[in-house]
Amino acid sequence: MKPKNQVAARRSGKVERDDHVFKALANTDRRRILDALRKGPLNTGEICALLPKLDRCTVMLHLRVLDQSELIIVKREGRCRWNYLNIAPIQGIYSRWIKDFAAPSAAALHRLKVTMEK
Repeated sequence: MKPKNQVAARRSGKVERDDHVFKALANTDRRRILDALRKGPLNTGEICALLPKLDRCTVMLHLRVLDQSELIIVKREGRCRWNYLNIAPIQGIYSRWIKDFAAPSAAALHRLKVTMEK
């Protein structure tokens, strides 16, 4: 079913983007790749070396999922493919799904700390 207006279309696109991010983050090997990219960009060969149990084709499939979810940015230099972490989609997930739920808990912990210090 297609959205009837632009607002619904934007919402639909946002939900679809979130689905891609959650799917990408659901896999242990993809999370390992993202953890490695936190330290800086890596080329595909370096990522393959980090995951010796996986063949290059499987690593490339994981990188494709991460690219489609926009969790990585890919830059090509000649035959070399550099992969950079893009934290924007993770920040979007945090803002939408975690921040509002974490705020009451943080406030309760702060009240407890103040009470205990008295």
